[in-house]
Amino acid sequence: MSTFKKLASDTALYGVSTILGRLLNYALVPIQTYAFEKAGLLASNVELYSWVGVLLVLYTLGLETAFFRFMARSKNQPAEEKSRIFNQSLSIVLMVSIVITSLLVVLAPQIANWLNYPGQGLYVQWAAFLVAIDAIVAIPFARLRVENRAREFVQAKIVNIVIVVALNVFFLVLCKDIYEGKYLTSLQSLAGAIYKPQIGPGYIFLANLIGNGLYFIILRKAFSGFRFQLSGPQSQALIVYAFPIMLTNLAGVLNALTDRLFLRHSLPAGFYPGLSSEDVLGIYGNCLKLSVFMALAIQSFKFAADPFFFSRAEDKNAPTLLADVTKWFVIVCVLIWVGVSLNLDLLGQLFLRSKMYRLGLDVVPLLLLGNLLLGVYYNISFWFKLSDKTHFGTLITVTGTVVTVVLNLLLIPRIGYMGCAVAFTTSSFVMMAMCYVLGEKYYPVPYDVGSSIGYIVGAGLLIYASQQFPIQNLWLAVPIHLALFGLFLLAVLVIERATFQPLLARFRK
Repeated sequence: MSTFKKLASDTALYGVSTILGRLLNYALVPIQTYAFEKAGLLASNVELYSWVGVLLVLYTLGLETAFFRFMARSKNQPAEEKSRIFNQSLSIVLMVSIVITSLLVVLAPQIANWLNYPGQGLYVQWAAFLVAIDAIVAIPFARLRVENRAREFVQAKIVNIVIVVALNVFFLVLCKDIYEGKYLTSLQSLAGAIYKPQIGPGYIFLANLIGNGLYFIILRKAFSGFRFQLSGPQSQALIVYAFPIMLTNLAGVLNALTDRLFLRHSLPAGFYPGLSSEDVLGIYGNCLKLSVFMALAIQSFKFAADPFFFSRAEDKNAPTLLADVTKWFVIVCVLIWVGVSLNLDLLGQLFLRSKMYRLGLDVVPLLLLGNLLLGVYYNISFWFKLSDKTHFGTLITVTGTVVTVVLNLLLIPRIGYMGCAVAFTTSSFVMMAMCYVLGEKYYPVPYDVGSSIGYIVGAGLLIYASQQFPIQNLWLAVPIHLALFGLFLLAVLVIERATFQPLLARFRK
């Protein structure tokens, strides 16, 4: 099997789990917007989940990437050496998780007050336990990827998502509706014993916590052989390599989450008539989820690419392979950008059950573009990982974060949540450009830059043109927009006709 085919195969397999998982997970959006029609009720949920993303980086310390790197170096070493790397990586994460979670649980009431969500300390505690579980299982998941046990990885992810979705339906639809007397009134007292109105959106955290807690059972084989083990020099080597990665990841997460952390606090009162700042955050946070389709491609690629490229760090053909992969990565992401942006009217009807949430749909195309550029950055950032120059990653991501923070502070008071999208997209472009320029100096890769720019600009012009001629009738809009997408896809196939056949030939090898 050729290297290109191997990467594509792994990406497809991880993609199946990611796409299916995210689609099942996306079923939560209509469920949650049905259960809580007033957008402000989900504001704390949006903000706390943003902090979950930040804390997860601190808990894992960048040790996933360090684990890949050290396992790649030990591929010719005895099995005991690989077990030692696994034991020490997981032991460090376990120790950090216990310490930080204990502090968060004790300080939960004060943290809830600090975030201006008084009385929601229980949400903070559940979120803390959720982060701890996600951090602890991160290393076993990385082990599955390193050992090419993709099917076990896929199965675990899918089972988790199905459980979480089912629990959301149980708590937020079945128990809530019965408690409120909408149907099955004979079970009202039983539903009342399970569903407490004062918890409300907290059941989203509870469902997630229960589902993720089951990972310890689902992943029991991936935990096999684990022994708590900390050795000064070896653990230090892992942390020294991982720490710049952690800083990079932290800046990256803050870059991606700054909008949700700043929006409610920076928005002037009355900016959107009839909407509170909590309503606006709830609207933006749920419209943001429509950019999940771009995140699917990026996450699927990252799951497969991390172990793939690390295992080929010394391959002289790695730069050419990375260039080929990047070109097709951009093409796929551009197609997703066009497909979603042209059909927002349909997607809004399908997923945002309350009309209140659809007020923010105009922000989605720009968020998708920001994710596309960020995906390109992730794709071309392998140069500093493969060359062990991870400090450049920290520099690039910190710069991007500074851009995001400054632009959010400047733009949110002036253009509302659209300022969040502009800040995120601008930051993603800056990071991508910096990574490309530095990469060409230290790890040259023959990227087809002209092709990528052409596709992105062409797609942007098509999306902008379609927005200038809105079609109110959904039955008319859908076929027209699908036809436009088909024409764009056809244009891509025509342009790539010279390279498409060689690509197919490589897959047949």
